[in-house]
Amino acid sequence: MRRTLMTTVLALAAVSAHAATYPVAKRATSMPPSAELSYSVKGSNHGIPLMGTGTISWRQAEGKYSLLTEARSGLFGKVLEHRSEGTLDEYGLAPATYYEKRIRKDPTTTRFDRNAHRIQFEDGKVSYAIRGGEQDRSSVTWQLAALARATPDKFTPGSEWSFFVAGRRDGDVWTFRVVGNETMDSAALGDLKVLHFSRKPVGSHEQQVDLWLAPGLDWYPARIRFKEENGDSFEQVLEKVNRK
Repeated sequence: MRRTLMTTVLALAAVSAHAATYPVAKRATSMPPSAELSYSVKGSNHGIPLMGTGTISWRQAEGKYSLLTEARSGLFGKVLEHRSEGTLDEYGLAPATYYEKRIRKDPTTTRFDRNAHRIQFEDGKVSYAIRGGEQDRSSVTWQLAALARATPDKFTPGSEWSFFVAGRRDGDVWTFRVVGNETMDSAALGDLKVLHFSRKPVGSHEQQVDLWLAPGLDWYPARIRFKEENGDSFEQVLEKVNRK
């Protein structure tokens, strides 16, 4: 029993120390207008190629936001569904719930309990204190967009932007480095000027994330690419913008 108690104490201490490593800062934000975004989708799952379409439905009004991401392939049907909902506060997006369902995985819901000031995961094994500015795997892209839209001059090549990001069963600090300005060749939208962000790798088991935001399109995500350690990948390329 003593060993179990000590293990629990050490685990909680590690969680607290880990959570304390990310910066907490109130920054100016400017939320992109509500929109329906349509994407082409490609990727792979256990070596099987995926091709299809996807949408991101972004809504923000009266101090609240909602974000629904879906992707489908002709072979598997719906392969991904992410839902993030919450409020807008002095830090930017303030998620309340994050739902994730991916192909061949059970759905999970991560909760940001603002009354208890804790991030709670479905399996209940770990939790983190809410200190301000924490994001989930969907909202972090839009938090970056809101920051860049408010202060574009600060997003210079080499600059880094860190957030605590909650996922399905745990959370971690994600640091995005600005790679630089690029031109993206889009068959549907022509040549797009984009700003490339790459998640700074911190270990071989980390998910690689690359984002391309389009300043000329209210900083909407023009391209999003995830790559897992096992080789699975998922990429969305913007094809249409329908502002609401």
